[in-house]
Amino acid sequence: MCGRYNLIASPEQLVAHFHLQRLLRYQSHFNIVPGQKILAVVELEDTSLKAVNLNWGLVPSWAKDRKISQHLINARAETVREKPSFRAAFRQRRCLIPATGFYEWQKNPDGKQAYHIHRKDGSLFAFAGLWEHWQHEGVTIYSCTIITTAAAEFMQPIHDRMPVIIPEENYSVWLDRQSSEEELVALLNNAAYQSMTATVVSDWVNSPLHDDERCILPTNLA
Repeated sequence: MCGRYNLIASPEQLVAHFHLQRLLRYQSHFNIVPGQKILAVVELEDTSLKAVNLNWGLVPSWAKDRKISQHLINARAETVREKPSFRAAFRQRRCLIPATGFYEWQKNPDGKQAYHIHRKDGSLFAFAGLWEHWQHEGVTIYSCTIITTAAAEFMQPIHDRMPVIIPEENYSVWLDRQSSEEELVALLNNAAYQSMTATVVSDWVNSPLHDDERCILPTNLA
């Protein structure tokens, strides 16, 4: 799964990387948790890209209760095309979720060890995301989920799942409403993990209240 990540970049870096017209008010975060409003990139009708704020935890348009979002922070790549919660969004409401790293916990005899998974050069990348529009009794919520898949060899010693990362050269394919299902499924293979590395970090990141540089410091420095 993917339940924590970070986005540590300047507004200028985000605008340049995602070819945005402009950026919403933005602040870097070292420890982003489900339930928060997060930055996402969507394609508009004129094919330009826009940065928006979405609630992390999908609320399907048909849901009677927004509490369902607590269980829909991730969507499994293996079933995303068939699950009622995700299939409509997979066809028409895909997004990119900017990140500079994510956290996963490896189980061991002494408990769990936190890892920070990131680009070797610390640069930006993007998770494959889906977004939804929910409206009920005068309340409107725009929400999203992160797609995950079975762990590649690189991630298997740490965890059996990992978020799908869309290669930068395929951003437009992922966002394009006209892309075929075959094209979209091909992007779930995670070739983008070839440039990733994993760093052991301290248990400081375990608390969702901690949102500072200590979350990403290697254990010998934390």
